[in-house]
Amino acid sequence: MGGDAIAVVGMAGRFPGAPDVAALWRNLLGGVDAVHDHTPAELRELGVGERLIADPAHVPAHGRLEGVADFDAEFFGVPDAEAVRMDPQQRLFLEQAWAALEDAGHDPAARDGIVGVFAGSSLNRYFLFRQFGNPSATDDWESLLLPGSAADYLPAQVAYRLGLTGPAIATQTACSSSLVAVCTAAQSLLDYRCDLALAGGVSVTEPRFRHTPGGLVSPDGRCRAFDAAGQGAAYGSGVAVLALKRLEDAQEDGDQVLAVLRGWAVGNDGAARAGFAAPGLDGQAAVVAEALASAEASPADIGYVEAHGSGTLAGDAIEVAALARAFGDGLAPGSCALGSLKTNLGNLDAAAGAASLIKAVLAVRHGIVPANLHFRTPNPEIDFASSPFFVPVENHPFPAGPRLAGVSSFGLGGTNAHVIVENAPEEAPRAGADGGWHALPVSARTPEALREALTRLADHLAAQVAAGAPPRPDDVARTLAGRRAFARRAAVLCRDVAEAVPLLRAAAGAAPPDHPAGAPAELVARASAWVSGADVEWPGTPGARRVSLPAYPFQRRRHWIEARP
Repeated sequence: MGGDAIAVVGMAGRFPGAPDVAALWRNLLGGVDAVHDHTPAELRELGVGERLIADPAHVPAHGRLEGVADFDAEFFGVPDAEAVRMDPQQRLFLEQAWAALEDAGHDPAARDGIVGVFAGSSLNRYFLFRQFGNPSATDDWESLLLPGSAADYLPAQVAYRLGLTGPAIATQTACSSSLVAVCTAAQSLLDYRCDLALAGGVSVTEPRFRHTPGGLVSPDGRCRAFDAAGQGAAYGSGVAVLALKRLEDAQEDGDQVLAVLRGWAVGNDGAARAGFAAPGLDGQAAVVAEALASAEASPADIGYVEAHGSGTLAGDAIEVAALARAFGDGLAPGSCALGSLKTNLGNLDAAAGAASLIKAVLAVRHGIVPANLHFRTPNPEIDFASSPFFVPVENHPFPAGPRLAGVSSFGLGGTNAHVIVENAPEEAPRAGADGGWHALPVSARTPEALREALTRLADHLAAQVAAGAPPRPDDVARTLAGRRAFARRAAVLCRDVAEAVPLLRAAAGAAPPDHPAGAPAELVARASAWVSGADVEWPGTPGARRVSLPAYPFQRRRHWIEARP
């Protein structure tokens, strides 16, 4: 791969029906429809009015995000009164930005390089439905539009709370916001404006939408992308964040490389469309062709396109026609899979593009394209027979060889983004684990969080051991040693991760256990000193790499202004 490649070194997110990225992947492989049908009682609890509930055009379906009212304000040093006023989108993105850094194995306080933040968010509906005009919130409405609420301040809020000094740039291009943020972050890395970048988006919506013929919201909230019955999709809430580095730096630093961004492009449809809200074939085709050229990839190399997939007859037909034009003639029919995450989650608006990219990263990493839900009869306006595209209704394996996927996200108003993602290059061979001793340090801000962190790590390692793919203990040790050290601490010593599991469980259940017999006295002394609060330098293992481990267990509490009846 060329020097312009960008490595995905960490991912985090919360999605309808999935509290993290691992759960999202399980749901995608399991064909889970995570769109929730709200009952009238649930709608009333959200503050939805009786007139809208009774409206036959109202769509009570929604990609619901559990716990959207909850936030670990203490972790980020946010006073409770400020947390209640803060846009929940900013709170969600803050937590997942930290989780993405932990997934990448980097503590920004310990880094020499510059970390940037690039993000977009949806309209602040919390302000509209719970604060505006509510005397119990404030009489100073202008103050509510300042840093805790306005979309402009989302990346700056993250930079302030996490101590990041690189570019902090908000991208607001409707549904394409988060994928445009990824493209902006990737270019900033190539320009050496930062050395590590967080990129993504967040959206918090509620089931207050109505179906209108030809509109974006389907009558039952299900997205039937590329299907003859397509009438739009439900909206949903979610947050998605990716940690990015220059590929050469990631390999040199021993980072995990989940996938590689080979090329990207951003453009606009201009005036060549039926109206401001209508998609443009020429603009979409141009941005896909530009991304392919940027990646120096042939259309024949692409095994899967994660499409925008709005689920509307006209929108889907224009998108496939644009893809066919960009891909050109001569490709074998049925050679490229076509799918849309909206069929599983609904439309996550400003978070949609980054969530789709996470799906594509997982697909090229594991070599599986998840089934596209709700596809029965092809959209009659799409000429699948003369195109290379097909819609998989079952999980579909990638063809042999390098695995490349394209990801599209198109914003209302015509701003289009497309990214080419490829499976990670093969890791350089290294010697097997030497069977030596390693320290696994775990810390948290509170005793409750420490117990949960130890339990999560034990469960994660046990599951990998049971699956026959245990991580190397030196990799786990290096990753944990690179995380922020908080006041509440525990450390276990082990020679392999199977040995570590019961020790971690014991540490979570009561006082830390005695270290195993035979553990080196010098390592025991370091572990004891660290648990007592000292700063220690953990012994490194040559060749150890960072790996994905469970993120910090936030201790969330409800910070919320209830909707008025």
